[in-house]
Amino acid sequence: MLMAHLVLKNLVEQYEGLRALHAETGSAATRRQMEDVAYTLCVSTGTGSIDAALAVARFRLRAVRTGSEPLLAA
Repeated sequence: MLMAHLVLKNLVEQYEGLRALHAETGSAATRRQMEDVAYTLCVSTGTGSIDAALAVARFRLRAVRTGSEPLLAA
């Protein structure tokens, strides 16, 4: 069974890692990867910007950890 919260967690971690790598290297390839993950995060969270997507994803992940949101709501 696909666990939406694990997908969100993975996407957030990927984006943060790529953002740090891009800050160090500034490579075009890293930037493209970062943009792809950002797009997927936006689609997954129903948002239109990476800042909003990260905020929603983090909120949902916290809610799952505290038990205040059903696992499949993310």
